[in-house]
Amino acid sequence: MSDNEERWQVVRRRKGRKSVTSQVSPDSTSPQEPLDVRSMINRIRVLMCEIRCEDFWGKWREQFLNSGPSAVSPPAKDGDAGRNDDGEASQLWECVCYGLGSFSSSVSSRYQLAMLLLLLDTIQIAVRDCSIYDPVFTSGEINVLRELGLTVLTENEEGKRLATRPTVFYLMHCGKALYNNLLWKNWSKQCLPLIKIIGNSFDNIKQRSLARHLKRDYSYISQAVCLCQERQLPCPSDMNGIFNDTAVITFEANVLDSLPQSTWEDPPEPEYQHCPKLEIIRREN
Repeated sequence: MSDNEERWQVVRRRKGRKSVTSQVSPDSTSPQEPLDVRSMINRIRVLMCEIRCEDFWGKWREQFLNSGPSAVSPPAKDGDAGRNDDGEASQLWECVCYGLGSFSSSVSSRYQLAMLLLLLDTIQIAVRDCSIYDPVFTSGEINVLRELGLTVLTENEEGKRLATRPTVFYLMHCGKALYNNLLWKNWSKQCLPLIKIIGNSFDNIKQRSLARHLKRDYSYISQAVCLCQERQLPCPSDMNGIFNDTAVITFEANVLDSLPQSTWEDPPEPEYQHCPKLEIIRREN
């Protein structure tokens, strides 16, 4: 498929967010030829070049690199790895991507994968330091991701990943439960400043939800709205449904330090008892 054909499909696709129920499961697809790994990688590279030529890419890059006090610093020179300008020990960044979707069958997911690779290149996170998982990935898609150099996780973490070093979480159009689980796992003054989320605006989630339901079912998102700093990322009209409603979300240590200690004591794990249509694929026990 040519670059123009990819864009033509994007323009014609129905506007709206991806949902778990609309993603293609490996078990539900009809028999087809094995995925051509090299061809798919070439298509993704073409999309990367296309995005680089878009006006909005420069704004994404600028917003990301300047998003708060935890903004990414340039990597150390050879021989100085692990040290900042003052000679003190520094932490290397990593990236985690959940919920990308089936990029062999979804144009939107291909664009989002291309954007992920561009971001890794821009902020100079090694591709191998980006872990990626979606339960809908086919064996062919996993081969593509590994060929690109990404680390494919084998376990469904449900977003419950503890950040032990500065981490970018790339969560494009994921369900609220995934964001809520991530926040719960990192609900402390020490961990929240380590995470930078590229995903759905928490403020927009709040506006689209009934306050009592958000507080009851997604309490960590409900609290995080008032604690985080959001920077909206622009989206061209012909890519609505791919990059719309996206923000860079960070947490400043001084804001968290101002809260009472009771805010952080024994945070209960989310259960979602009142959410029959949970926007997440649960781990199989």
